[in-house]
Amino acid sequence: MTDLPDEFRRLPIAHRALHDVADGRPENSRAAIAAAIEAGYGIELDLQLSRDGRAMVFHDYELDRLTDATGFVRNHSMSELTEIPLTGGHEGIPTLAEILDLVAGRAPLLIELKDQHGQMGVTDGRLEHATCQDIQRYSGPLAVMSFNPNSVVQLADLAPNVPRGIVTGAYKVENWPMLPQETRDHLREIPDYEATKSSFISHQVSDLDRQRVADLKSKGAAIFTWTVRSVEQEIVARQVADNITFEGYRAALPS
Repeated sequence: MTDLPDEFRRLPIAHRALHDVADGRPENSRAAIAAAIEAGYGIELDLQLSRDGRAMVFHDYELDRLTDATGFVRNHSMSELTEIPLTGGHEGIPTLAEILDLVAGRAPLLIELKDQHGQMGVTDGRLEHATCQDIQRYSGPLAVMSFNPNSVVQLADLAPNVPRGIVTGAYKVENWPMLPQETRDHLREIPDYEATKSSFISHQVSDLDRQRVADLKSKGAAIFTWTVRSVEQEIVARQVADNITFEGYRAALPS
């Protein structure tokens, strides 16, 4: 287990960076990341894999919601993706390498690797390898995580000195219709925390009262939570969580 830098507990973490399309800052964009740095927040971002094996900073599997293009991210090369404009902004999809250069240690980075196969099974390792290749020379505060514990196991092998965690939640069928009930029931109880040698979980805010969360916290796990959307929700969440991932408002910074 690799401990988290103190910044991850101290600074509220902007979900997909400090995004606001009304102000020209799409989620996971350079503009949103620069705004989060300027505001003094930590940054959460998401990774998908390009056709040619590069880690791209983008949340969805498909391009449709966040761009005017269509189809799966993985069907496009890095160069093609960087030329696809993000809706509501003035830039293409960034690579992880670009974002690391942009942040340059000025804010803690919480990086989520999206499950590439949709079933939370054993991964082919391509996104994990691409991610670790990019972060190996990065010296700023950084942690990696995934909903898929198999991905976290890969990260433990590839980058043992980088703090890692599991993204966790209630796994309700309406939110995870593609997963078999057996898989949802398994993941809900966070059974892989010890095996992945994680130092934190990032747990769904509506499910923070789960006993397993309390048990992990009592054993020293850092508890983050996603996604907090108001001051009122933050106050309740912080009764359990060590830190929050937020969006839609400006979380208060520590004095």
